Amino acid sequence: MNAIRGLLAHHKTGRGFHQGQVVAASVDDTVQDAARNTVKLLSFNIQVGINTQQYRHYLTRSWQHILPTSARVTNLDQIARLISPYDIVAIQEADGGSLRSGFINQIEYLAHRARFPYWYQQLNRNLGRIAQHSNGLLTRQEPLDLEDHKLPGLLPGRGAIVTRLGSAENPLLVVMMHLALSQRTRNNQLAYIRDLIKGCEHVILMGDMNTHAEQLMGHSPLKGSDLRPALWDDNTFPSWRPRKSLDHIFLSSSLFVRDYGVVDFALSDHLPVSVEIELPSGFKV
Repeated sequence: MNAIRGLLAHHKTGRGFHQGQVVAASVDDTVQDAARNTVKLLSFNIQVGINTQQYRHYLTRSWQHILPTSARVTNLDQIARLISPYDIVAIQEADGGSLRSGFINQIEYLAHRARFPYWYQQLNRNLGRIAQHSNGLLTRQEPLDLEDHKLPGLLPGRGAIVTRLGSAENPLLVVMMHLALSQRTRNNQLAYIRDLIKGCEHVILMGDMNTHAEQLMGHSPLKGSDLRPALWDDNTFPSWRPRKSLDHIFLSSSLFVRDYGVVDFALSDHLPVSVEIELPSGFKV
């Protein structure tokens, strides 16, 4: 564990996106990526790296929300292998480096292990050494800019990360979020996000939205927008017997879906969702 912390300590840190010390892609890989003009997206609520396979684990493994376990690093390594083929990854329910995670910033750790050169950790609930409730965004292209937004709600702790990729003249706007359980609060948060993306042509919303796509499209501030779900109520929760569709990737009509699905990776209590999009002609990320 000390060796891991020492290795991560050498990464460049600071405000905004962090650029890790990773091996640059080969020329052939770079040319191939530019030619395909597609982007692979993944959104995953990792539940702080706790392996939850049945309801009784919420009780028997509840101590892992407070205390460290060596199994958590093994689980993070599995998650890193999962996310490594993707271009943009949204992570919910990570720990920013407290007692329960062995003082490992889980977003930074995943970025290093999966070789993402750019990553951002959003701290939403700071309980000091006990817990650092966080979201994260990882990307393989340097962002034009990034904004950290605290979402409205009676209780603090929900956030959205907003970043732009591509060209300043015609950017791709990516918003990752973890929304509230209450429909009223969730709609207030979506109204806030709707104002953030107003006037943007190419938009991606991704994250744990805590409700079904049907409700989001028909009974929330997303109704009547240019956005549509890449997956329509494909169940993601609980991971061992999915009955609810809580995790989503929404896209503007300018973005064409080439592939999509719920990923069969039952480690957290949520399943990840994956989408591959084709960018508009002449648009590169």
